[in-house]
Amino acid sequence: MSKALFITGTGTDTGKTYITGLITKKLAEVGLHPAYYKAAMSGNDRRADGSLIPGDALCVQTMSGITQRLEDMCPYVYEHAYSPHLASRLEGHPVQMNVVKKGFAHVCENYDYVTVEGSGGILCPICFDEARIQLEDVVKELHLSSILIADAGLGTINSVVLTVEYMKAHDLPLKGIIFNHCHPGNVMEEDNIFMCEHMTGLPTLARVCDGDTSLSIDAATLSELYDEVTL
Repeated sequence: MSKALFITGTGTDTGKTYITGLITKKLAEVGLHPAYYKAAMSGNDRRADGSLIPGDALCVQTMSGITQRLEDMCPYVYEHAYSPHLASRLEGHPVQMNVVKKGFAHVCENYDYVTVEGSGGILCPICFDEARIQLEDVVKELHLSSILIADAGLGTINSVVLTVEYMKAHDLPLKGIIFNHCHPGNVMEEDNIFMCEHMTGLPTLARVCDGDTSLSIDAATLSELYDEVTL
């Protein structure tokens, strides 16, 4: 039975893709047959033939060394670096939940540990015109628990606590927090992390510094964060 985990963030540019790459790499190194999935991916470049390159998927594939096909990693890929609801309004191909679920199920049939990355923060609108789909709807439809990626720097207490309180209020289970862009010994960052733990009741799962090539959590502990897939 495949297991899965959702990666969300306090907003854009918190490093969700980078940390997802480190997570996938850690699982691959011990032979746990991991895979990557993302419902909708914006801000992508085009190949010479005009087709879009799923950049986040390529990043995770490159970092982790997994051989999963890029085409199986994300059903909706957009060029504009906008929220998926706006990108699809301009480019067409709006997100449909049944397509997202079908793609996820396909990945789960072929891999043991599936890490699902969100688009932006938990309130990111995935589709708006044709259907009202928020990122949280994807999490609920796939029956996933999450971990939260947050910047360790200034302002993170507010963004972490607001995100956690929203997710708790909407019955979105959280396993813990990974802090990114850490600087060991930084007094403010240490206090930020302490305050986030105190105010949310969630544990810090790992701290990541810029340029890290490995995650400071052992593979066994990491794998226990994943729940069995129920579709």
